[in-house]
Amino acid sequence: MKVHRSVAMRFAAALALAPVSLVPMAAVPAHAFIVFDPSNYSQNVLTAARSLQQITNQITSLQNQAQMLINQARNLASLPFSSLQQLQQSVQRTQQLLGQAHNIAYDVQQIDQAFQQKYGAVALSASDQQLVSDARSRWQNTVGGLQDAMRVQAGVVGNIDANRSAMSALVGQSQGATGALQATQAGNQLLALQAQQLADLTAVVAANGRAQALQAAEQATAADQGREQRRRFLTQGAGYQPGNAQMFYGKN
Repeated sequence: MKVHRSVAMRFAAALALAPVSLVPMAAVPAHAFIVFDPSNYSQNVLTAARSLQQITNQITSLQNQAQMLINQARNLASLPFSSLQQLQQSVQRTQQLLGQAHNIAYDVQQIDQAFQQKYGAVALSASDQQLVSDARSRWQNTVGGLQDAMRVQAGVVGNIDANRSAMSALVGQSQGATGALQATQAGNQLLALQAQQLADLTAVVAANGRAQALQAAEQATAADQGREQRRRFLTQGAGYQPGNAQMFYGKN
């Protein structure tokens, strides 16, 4: 046991006295070491944040431009509704009624000719039969004018329901317009509807005025004819000439 301890002690002493030999270490390059620089890190973070903000701004700008283009497209979109044909049909119906006027129509030359022939001063050389015929013709013109006025009034009243339907549709289109052009077009069609209603009103006024004018002209000419007929009645003629008259036939 002592022998083994002695050997161990001698071996330890030999190790202690032996020269220390260092194992050569491989040289490590300087760039292999990671060095943390707080200032550089903060600068990089700020640069990245600014870059991200610029990208965000660019995206927002593109979105605004896209929305602007969408709005422009909406403003340029045409109204998908038109009441023009319906309004034109209403105006055409009223014009047809005016064109169907009896006898004296809405024509300047025809009116002048009729007044020269039948509504002027009564000719002194006209026969009694001619006076009666002219008076009847004027009466027919007056009655025809009154009938025409009532027909125009009935046609205008018939247009009211169509106008109500068109107005309701146009107001709905105006309220649901997606852009400025659609709203403008709806407004223009509403103005066209008002113009059509004014045209109907003008037609009624014209028809009523025509009927009243014919009636007044008939009365004026009838008064002049009455004076002529009274003059003829009061004008002294050959007078009464007595003659022989036999009322009873007797037997011879």
